[in-house]
Amino acid sequence: MTASVREREVQTVSQERKRRTRSRTISHLDPIVVSKLPAHEYDLDPACISLVCPSCRTWVPIRVADTERATAKLVPHHTEQAGTEDPVRCPGSHRLVTINVTVATWSRRLEEGISETNGRRADRVIRKPQPMPTPAVMQIVGGLVDDKTARKLHEAHVKSCTTCSATTPRCTDGRRLAHLAAHTRRTAPLRRQRQTRQEEQADKRAWALRLLHDQQWEKVAGPVHKTDQQRVRDVLTALRKMLNVPTKPGARPLTTWERADLQTTIAVLERQEKDLTHRW
Repeated sequence: MTASVREREVQTVSQERKRRTRSRTISHLDPIVVSKLPAHEYDLDPACISLVCPSCRTWVPIRVADTERATAKLVPHHTEQAGTEDPVRCPGSHRLVTINVTVATWSRRLEEGISETNGRRADRVIRKPQPMPTPAVMQIVGGLVDDKTARKLHEAHVKSCTTCSATTPRCTDGRRLAHLAAHTRRTAPLRRQRQTRQEEQADKRAWALRLLHDQQWEKVAGPVHKTDQQRVRDVLTALRKMLNVPTKPGARPLTTWERADLQTTIAVLERQEKDLTHRW
């Protein structure tokens, strides 16, 4: 009696079973071949074999049973966040996976990708340009006012101010104007030198442009002159024919005013033709 009770207790105790795929459901999609995926889209770490599902682009574990005829499949998953009511299952659930890459090959691919990424990054440190020191107020104003103007401003202030004298400025404006007059007087020779140099450069640039224009005009002056002469001759020929050719029967003859106008135009064109001939 005691032995049968003990045997029954042993039989009712649950035993640990080998994990295997419980569902025989297989997705209608084509199997996923691991070797065709980028190395950063699958993980062959034995602790958690997973990959990025091509359908929903999320990391999904791969279920692999311990039996000899076991097939690797993606676990069932949905596209919503965990805890969502009535979630929609991803079509990639139960999709077959062909693992044809070893862990060593996968690790080597990852290392090569990391080294390639590091090689694309610039190792040289580009320093930011150092900010230039802000010029003093006298340096800013000194570039806008010449020495004569600064001296006149200082003299006018001394005459109108009750606290400043010609030798010792006492108020704030007087001190500033005195410093400005001294600064412009000290930098006046350099300013004149710079202004003279800029004027010389401007004259040289204008002379070079004028010389270039003359050289370019010399290349086309002959054809242009011939074209002008031919145009004047053509117009003269047409006007003379209109003036001298007798009118056709039935056509309206030219009036006295029209003939005078034509003769004036012909005289102007003849003078223009003579000028073109003598000028060339």
